[in-house]
Formats: sequence, structure tokens, C-alpha cells
Amino acid sequence: MPTPTLTLPTAEQEVWRYSRIGELQLDRYDATPCRTTIDAPAGIVCDGDVPSLTIHDCFDELSEAHAEPVVLRVTAGRAVAQAVTVDHVIEASGSSSYPRLVLDVGAEADVTVIETFSSADDVDALIVPRVQIRAAQGARVNYLAVNLLGRRTWQLGHQEAVGERDSTIRLATVALGGDYARVRTDARAAGPGATTTQVAVYYADGTQMHDFRTLQDHVAPHTSSDLLFKGAVQDTARSVYTGLIRIANEAKGTVAFQTNRNLTLSEGAWAESVPNLDIATNDVRCSHASSVGPIDDEQRFYLESRGIPPEVAERLVVLGFFDEVLQQLPVTQVLRDDLHRRVADKLSRRQP
Repeated sequence: MPTPTLTLPTAEQEVWRYSRIGELQLDRYDATPCRTTIDAPAGIVCDGDVPSLTIHDCFDELSEAHAEPVVLRVTAGRAVAQAVTVDHVIEASGSSSYPRLVLDVGAEADVTVIETFSSADDVDALIVPRVQIRAAQGARVNYLAVNLLGRRTWQLGHQEAVGERDSTIRLATVALGGDYARVRTDARAAGPGATTTQVAVYYADGTQMHDFRTLQDHVAPHTSSDLLFKGAVQDTARSVYTGLIRIANEAKGTVAFQTNRNLTLSEGAWAESVPNLDIATNDVRCSHASSVGPIDDEQRFYLESRGIPPEVAERLVVLGFFDEVLQQLPVTQVLRDDLHRRVADKLSRRQP
């Protein structure tokens, strides 16, 4: 059945500012599950209750109605040596899918989860993924989302993570695919001593657009967060980053940093970067920084002065720009090398 009529958000709303949401024709898509495969050690995948979403917009309503849940639970004290992988493949044009990953990690447990989204370039589809992560006291959680979607697929994602006392959560994203690909991430340091880290690599070419909205939310004392997002746009592609560090009055002693760097590699490419602070106490240490611009001339000229051809010099500068984040991803060297190759392939298609 066609998707019922719902009230779509608009670009007039701050959280959707600069977006392409006005282009979405939701009634073109029918709810159809994507193909999902899971590789996990015994005792991780559960059939338990799926917690309700906080309803922010109609896409959360749709997820509640059509959720395709994967529930992963790690018992207290368990260290999972093998990375858990969850792969979603969209195969049908005209489909909308609503995968939801619930990751509940017990006290002092340790786990890494890699979730991948992919489709062929001729698949005209919509995917609306939701991720809910809870890290109990002292838990260590690494989560990586990899977007390898085709050129005609839209993604509207939302990640929510809550860390209790002395927990550590790392949220990582690699975004290379999709037509319009959006991820909103809310990382909440809810217990004293909790730490959250967010890192992302994104690269848009052709007419792609990548859109990131982040929240580093501190509601307990002596918490910390760090964010490093690096992106590039070329041809007529676009990107948006808007981020907020929010520190409550109770979150004294908090340390929080936010950095977003963007390269514009073609004359027609465009990137927007909007970092923000909302601080309700003065006993904190935090900062934010952002930049948008072309390749650094000094770096390129330095390499050229060593006899490196201009096109090779530019390639080295761009790959070096991304390497800082790629080295932080919770992946094997094989997967890191594969992602590095995919970035290099995009760069080789650049039209100045």
C-alpha cells in the first residue's frame, strides 16, 4: 500500500535548514523491508522488546509503524572480540525501508558494531535507518555506519546514544553514497565521567548531497566529548554540517570539542558548516572550529617543489586530509584500505 499522507518537515525548520527535504515525494515509495544479514557471536542477537523512539518528525512515526528491528545485547562484563556486522541491502526501486538497530551494552562490556547500507546505482529508493545505543556503567561501545548507497537512493538516518557513568561511546560514519544522504546524531553523556566521540568522513561528487546534524549533550558532571568531521565536495555536490555542544547547568567540569573541516574541490561545489555552543555553566572547557575552502596551496606547492606532478600532489593532499579520521575508525586494516580506495576512486573522477 502507498505510504499514508504525513506532515513532512520543511527547510524552514532550523534542524532541516539547507536540506533538500522539499524534493522528497514520499508517496512514491511503498514500505518494503530491505535484505539484512547479521554476523555476530552467539548470544548477541536477541528477540527482546524494541524501545520506542522519541518522535521528532514523520520519519520517526514511519519507523515506529514499519520498523525492521535488529536487537543486540551484550551482557555485563563480556568483551566481544569479533566485530558484529549488520549489512542492509536495498534491492527494489520504489521501496522505503526502515531498519532499526538497538544496541544495549551491559556494565563493563566491550563491543564493536559495523552497520553497512548499500544499493545499486539504478535503485530509486528511500531508507530511513534508526540506531538506539545504551552503554551502561563502564561499558565501551564502538559503532560505525558505512553508506555505500547508489546514486538514486535517499537516506534519512537518526542515531541516538546514551552513555552512563564512566562509559565510552565512539560513533563513526563513512558517507560516500546516496543521492541525498542525511544523518542526525544525538550523543548524550548521561552519567558522571561518560565520554562520547564522534568522527566522520564524507565525500560527495556529481550531484550528491551529504547532510549531518550532531548534538553533543552533557547532562552530568565531569563528562567529555570530542567531534571531528572531515568532508569533501566536488563537481556540483553539496554538504551541510550543523553541530551543537549543549552543556546543562549540572554538567560542571565538562570538556567538549567540535571540529568540522571541508574541502571544496571544484568551482561548482558548495559546503556549509555551522558549529554552535549552548552552555549553562561556567565550569567547563570547550571549543568549536570549522573551515570550508579549497586545497591548501602551501601543501600542494611544497609537494610540487619536491618534483611531484600537480595532479599527484593534489591527490596526496586530499588523501592525507582524510587519513586522520580513517585511522580512527574501529575497523580492520582490510576494511580501512577498502574505504581508502573508495575515496581515491571518487577523487580520480573529479572534474575541476
